[in-house]
Amino acid sequence: MRPIQMVDLKQQYARIKGDVDNAIQEVIDSAAFINGRQVTEFAENLSRYLGVKHVIPCANGTDALQIAMMALGLEPGDEVITPSFTYIATTEVIALLRLKPVFVDVDPKTFCIDPESIRKAITPRTRAIVPVHLYGQSADMEAIMEIARHNNLYVIEDNAQAIGSDFRFKDGTEKKTGTIGTIGTTSFFPSKNLGCYGDGGAIFTNDDALANVLKMIANHGQSKRYYHDMVGCNSRLDSIQAAVLNVKLQHLDSYINARRRVADYYDQAFAGHPKITTPYRALYSNHVFHQYTLILEGVDRDGLNKFLAENAIPSMIYYPVPAHRQKMFEPFGGSKYSLKTTDWLTERVISLPMHTELDNEQLRYITEKVLEFVNK
Repeated sequence: MRPIQMVDLKQQYARIKGDVDNAIQEVIDSAAFINGRQVTEFAENLSRYLGVKHVIPCANGTDALQIAMMALGLEPGDEVITPSFTYIATTEVIALLRLKPVFVDVDPKTFCIDPESIRKAITPRTRAIVPVHLYGQSADMEAIMEIARHNNLYVIEDNAQAIGSDFRFKDGTEKKTGTIGTIGTTSFFPSKNLGCYGDGGAIFTNDDALANVLKMIANHGQSKRYYHDMVGCNSRLDSIQAAVLNVKLQHLDSYINARRRVADYYDQAFAGHPKITTPYRALYSNHVFHQYTLILEGVDRDGLNKFLAENAIPSMIYYPVPAHRQKMFEPFGGSKYSLKTTDWLTERVISLPMHTELDNEQLRYITEKVLEFVNK
């Protein structure tokens, strides 16, 4: 049996090695390492895939969130509603821009931001909502967009974990996650479903005027070279990373199908177990399984994490400390929040290996070891 990885990028690369190597070599031969044609081509290809008018590549997913908030003209003290149960980047950029993060709870089934909690958190200072499509499943965007329209709020989708996922509206129409709100953002960190071989990110919008502002902010606020109309930053996707992403984008749907196959295997292995809750799949979303995350009840979660490691099986806890309990958010009253579902999940979730290269021998070993510990 091959060694089990949390994410096996080496095996995935081996399958596309020729195309990736050729694409990288083209960049090297051209010496256009910054703003080469590969960057433009990737933006156009991703735009077509997502069905969105504008894709603005940038340096990473955190920058994407920051640039999005800067482009909307949010002012210090403005409130931004966000889940606490998320990777820290989502909430960190809110504080970085001297905005006020307002933490709300998540749905206990989908792990995504709870629309009713959003409604209760809105005040006269609320300006934006940041739904996170956590683990690869969409938040309830129809309900969120209705709340946003009713209260005249911006919606910034954090789509770092769910690129390629579809959201189905009640009228039967479908849109890709990241293209529904005012702005969408994503990360191309190597472990993501669409990952490069370094850092990378992108911003999406269907608003022409907003797209121009986003592009300017990502390039030092320039309207043209050496003419700076606003405060910006330096956030670029380099040509080599764009070349890699151009190759991998062609395989994204097959990567998603491979991940869903792994999830199906796990689901069947753990079906009906009284101590294990497998990931819920909302009818309005096709889960793309960036992570496969269990909820354990009556099980020593940390003990399972250690037991699996001792048996050469990696597992992760996403996330052991929610944002509202992080020291960095004490000035924003973080510990005063009562988020019962978030705290409950934090004590019970564990993520198993999830990637495109897992085979049945590995999956059998993983599930047998999980059940061995849970059943003892």
